[in-house]
Amino acid sequence: MTEEETFLEGARSIRAALEAQSRPIHAIYASNQRRSKDRSQIERLAAARGLSVERRPAAFIAERSRGKSHGGLLAVVGARRYVPLPSLLPMTGAAFLALLDGVEDPFNFGQCLRSLYAAGVDGVILGERDWQGATAIVARASAGASERLALARVATAGEAISFARQVGLTVACSEHSRRAASCFAADLTVPLLLILGGERRGIAAQWRAAADLSLQIPYEAPGLSLGTAAATAILAFEIRRQRQHRFSETPA
Repeated sequence: MTEEETFLEGARSIRAALEAQSRPIHAIYASNQRRSKDRSQIERLAAARGLSVERRPAAFIAERSRGKSHGGLLAVVGARRYVPLPSLLPMTGAAFLALLDGVEDPFNFGQCLRSLYAAGVDGVILGERDWQGATAIVARASAGASERLALARVATAGEAISFARQVGLTVACSEHSRRAASCFAADLTVPLLLILGGERRGIAAQWRAAADLSLQIPYEAPGLSLGTAAATAILAFEIRRQRQHRFSETPA
């Protein structure tokens, strides 16, 4: 296996990569001790792309997997494909893009992607951190969303903010401060770039200062806040809720 190759584990992650064509797939292995509905589906999807599923002993797959939820399925894959920033914008409707800044834990990163995908984000912008070595963890934590989402990369958050300004997006950041508005009171139906920070250092001060809108989740219990993954889910689905509500109220 080369430096640019890594593994995807389990049917959900492999199926997502096959369907989304998010990266090159060099080989798919299935345990010769298992025959399942998942394996049959992977074989059909692989065949449609001119790939075959090779049988291997269970130990072969276990030795190369980082978790135990692989279900006897493993794929050798290449680097993730990214798209240019303009390709993230939807053809119609108010854009909803997200930028993950400083999320360091691969499981949390995957959980954030899962929530954003489920809430209907149009695309996610990532910094230059290389997640290739944690591909299996991210894909598993995101339930395959990391392979299905449109992803773009930038050198700094400033590049993403400049792009947002050029195309008319409101730049919002999540922070817990006196100046931040409740996410339930702010208008999140506008075209939006939402910047989300990691748990250790949060969003860099210069990017917070550059934001048009600061958002916070109002908490009942003092002195406590949610982790990045949970906060991302709440903010993403509040954006979805407001937009669905506004659409339902629009006269025909």
